[in-house]
Amino acid sequence: MQENSSVAKTITIIVPALNEEANIRNTYREIMDVMHGQFEDYEILIFNDGSVDKTGDIINELANENPHVKAIHNETNMGIGYNYLTGIKMARMNYTILIPGDNEYLSSSIKKMFKFTGCADIVTSFSINMESRPYIRRILSRLYTLLINTIFNLELNYYNGMVIHRKDILQKSKVSTFGFAYQSLILTQLLRSGYTFIEVGVYLRPRHAGRSTALKLKNVVSVLGNVAKHWAKISLIERQKYNLKGRRIILDNETF
Repeated sequence: MQENSSVAKTITIIVPALNEEANIRNTYREIMDVMHGQFEDYEILIFNDGSVDKTGDIINELANENPHVKAIHNETNMGIGYNYLTGIKMARMNYTILIPGDNEYLSSSIKKMFKFTGCADIVTSFSINMESRPYIRRILSRLYTLLINTIFNLELNYYNGMVIHRKDILQKSKVSTFGFAYQSLILTQLLRSGYTFIEVGVYLRPRHAGRSTALKLKNVVSVLGNVAKHWAKISLIERQKYNLKGRRIILDNETF
């Protein structure tokens, strides 16, 4: 396994949380369970995205317990894209990842992602056990992936999972949406710019508390609108700038 030795292995972990009082502490524990020995330095930016439960109090406690943790409080709900892009601007480390505050990802999956940090420009993930999600969400996820692959001439397995980016590359992205499409737009832009990528298969944990807002009608409409505008930019307006295709790196069977 060849790593990018020119970039120090440090990471900023962005954790958005909206009304996740039942999940956020466990999310933090899953992250910390696999941090030892993984990075030279790290920081965890936890965003209380306008929660009306005890999420804010809990992340304040976590910040007091661990100097690597910073609690950020949004007065109103700003959306996952806002938290991510704000976290990128605040990030002090060389690599970045967003891990949702709903405790969806097992520590073993997070560890697997961390393992491949620096082995490509982008380390992205797809879910091995999609059956853990509701049927309608699985169908819509597959349709969305098919749509993105088709219109952008790409071939990822998934666009909305955990992704590790080199911060210097990520900052070149001009995506500014605050909605759920943020990561798929970033990935399509960077991959069509020719950056290398690794796909890692990870396991999801069924959600036991709270509910996702991704499938609300207004969010679906927003995602499709943002995708349409992004397609026009990549394929029409600036097509000469985005005429490449990201190169997949396969290191060994452990990525699957």
